[in-house]
Amino acid sequence: MNTRPPIVLVHGAWSGAWIWRRVLPLLRKAGHEVHAVTLSGCGERQHFPNAAISLATHIQDVLALVAAEELQDVVLVGHSYGGIVVTGVADALLAEAPGTLRQLIYVDAIVPAPGEFWGSLHTPAEAAARRVQAARSGNALPPPDPASFGLQGPDRDWLMRRQVAQPFGSYGDPLHFDADRVATLPTTVIDCIEPRYVNLDSIRERLRATPRIRLLELRAGHFPMVSHPAELASLLLAEIRQSTGAA
Repeated sequence: MNTRPPIVLVHGAWSGAWIWRRVLPLLRKAGHEVHAVTLSGCGERQHFPNAAISLATHIQDVLALVAAEELQDVVLVGHSYGGIVVTGVADALLAEAPGTLRQLIYVDAIVPAPGEFWGSLHTPAEAAARRVQAARSGNALPPPDPASFGLQGPDRDWLMRRQVAQPFGSYGDPLHFDADRVATLPTTVIDCIEPRYVNLDSIRERLRATPRIRLLELRAGHFPMVSHPAELASLLLAEIRQSTGAA
């Protein structure tokens, strides 16, 4: 019987389950059952109508996978925007099925406070510009150039081919959750520092003042699963072992 906890990976904006491709075999080789979710309107699910998709839809995407696969003792990992999604998932699972979830890991992700949302990272002027951009693009945000996140060469080209517009409903929906409930979970934040994604600086400051959260640094840019998959996988596995007390 496999005693290693299952891992559920949740991608950020503009991507899909494919973003974890280089990390999946490394986690599975270590003996974990691993599932990478593609959120509605993203990746191979980009054909879903954007107007019908919200943050709540994305939270339900992950809850549905956990239920369909009958997972227990899950390690939930969120990248970038996916940090908001996994926070909502954790709150729901802890309320409805507390034995389902073991640990939360954020990978250079938004770690929200109650009522915050993706757009909280931006100034009012920046948020207004994104609303205009989405209105011109079928209620979706076109993907940025991955070079703005530090990716170059073949890695940049790989994302350029695969990224799709992000449903705009995920941008402005605030997440309301029980922070005390979510705080009962062992939580790790992996902060990618070379180069830093500066939009996360305000969150980094808050996390440094939150002793219960393990804050680790990884010398990689905002997409470590692409640029540094072995290093990210090693860090994830070490954190899971630390949480479980496994050798």
